[in-house]
Amino acid sequence: MTSKLFLGTSGWSYKDWINTFYPADLKPKDYLGFYTSKFTAVEIDATFYRIPSAKMVSGWYQNSPEHFIFSPKLPQKITHEKRLQNCSSELTAFLTAISILEEKLGPLVLQFDYAFTPEFLPQLTEFLPQLPSTNRYAVEIRNRKWYECEAFFNLLEKYKCAFVLQDLYYMPKFFRLTAPFTYIRLLGNRKLIPDDFSHVRLDREEALNDWARRIVELLNEGIEVYAFANNRYQGHAPETIINLQQKIQQHNEHRHQFRFF
Repeated sequence: MTSKLFLGTSGWSYKDWINTFYPADLKPKDYLGFYTSKFTAVEIDATFYRIPSAKMVSGWYQNSPEHFIFSPKLPQKITHEKRLQNCSSELTAFLTAISILEEKLGPLVLQFDYAFTPEFLPQLTEFLPQLPSTNRYAVEIRNRKWYECEAFFNLLEKYKCAFVLQDLYYMPKFFRLTAPFTYIRLLGNRKLIPDDFSHVRLDREEALNDWARRIVELLNEGIEVYAFANNRYQGHAPETIINLQQKIQQHNEHRHQFRFF
């Protein structure tokens, strides 16, 4: 049995990464090309704020290698402002734009905020069937009340949407598989690292060891894994992911059973 592992960061356009990740003389237009030479996937944070143009998405596709994966967030206009209702035009525009990624398109992330409670389950129940089944989806909630809502997990299982496994400071760790793949987000605490993403500022060795161990267990069970780190997890997302990959390799005793893409 062979399963796949995709590791990356949340975004790649950070000037703070100059000298510590990007070479000092690298131009912003070349950031993506350099990034894709180091990692196998990226979570696109920019799509949360605006729907990308076709030209922009085409550039992502053309400037990335075969097998590289992009995992875009749905726009906040859909998830936060309209709460999944009356947003068909925005959804169509977003799906049309990101479809240009073709085989490089990874899971699409529906990220919700703390105010999105189980009271919104009817809206989610109505929204998920509208999503094309040709894509994969991951749903992130940030209110622990969802943990007690079995109907929520049944809904994700019905549509094979992954429940996002997150490392967010105020959310208890909760592990539940609802799809043939899983999606991990290392988020941290925005208050601890409000700015300066040039270097690691927090020691999360123990937590990363735990994640590495769990990822190896998932891979050895045949589960496809996507894992992304935010700058605010430790201060410098590239080093977080490099460290995580090293720990995964150390924890794995059967390297032939999965492969890094």
